Amino acid sequence: MCGPKYKTILLKISGEALIGKSDYGIDTEVMDNIANQVKDVHKLGVKIAIVIGGGNFWRGASASANGMDRTTADHIGMLATVMNAMGLQDALEKKEIITRVQSAINMQEIAEPFIRRRAIRHLEKNRVVIFAGGTGNPYFSTDTAAALRALEINAEILLKATKVDGVYDTDPKKNPDAKKYDELTFSEVLEKDLRILDATATSLCRENNLPIVVFDITKPGNIKDVVLGKKIGTLVKKG
Repeated sequence: MCGPKYKTILLKISGEALIGKSDYGIDTEVMDNIANQVKDVHKLGVKIAIVIGGGNFWRGASASANGMDRTTADHIGMLATVMNAMGLQDALEKKEIITRVQSAINMQEIAEPFIRRRAIRHLEKNRVVIFAGGTGNPYFSTDTAAALRALEINAEILLKATKVDGVYDTDPKKNPDAKKYDELTFSEVLEKDLRILDATATSLCRENNLPIVVFDITKPGNIKDVVLGKKIGTLVKKG
């Protein structure tokens, strides 16, 4: 078997991906599947950082649309990401993977503050680092946090984990004739308004030539296959 194509990765997991068959919250089977996949990649000697969303508990934009102050709504969403990060940390450490949670919001009793050099040092020591709290600022999504943290730790690729096997021109759940893209450029993503990440995150990746792979995390083994360079999901790169 060939070695990993990437030495340092940033895995972005949406909060919705953790729901599984439930209406909200964390499905323990889904979390266990993710932990097993991360463990398989960890065994390859790959440095792994993770940014996790909070949409399984709270969506700030939706709350804001219903009348809540946007800054307050976004801060609640940041707290939801910390809950998910702690849950994933527990799942990983049960598999004997040393893990650190770093939060953009100061809460030292349960998580380290985000310090770039410390995060890089953890990765050098073969620890998995989970970044929680988004960027710590309202109006910025966890997609933007993922792009930002990936660049800060010098990741070679951003892996966008979803419940769909790639990027389509229309919603494949609503349109059985939807076309799946194997590759896209950043410009095409923005021009076609495909919204695989928010526009800020996509622009940040384009400006810094950070490729993205969008793939289905529900299928066991997919993270490892992506890291090994197999054609999984949709690759987004500079044209």
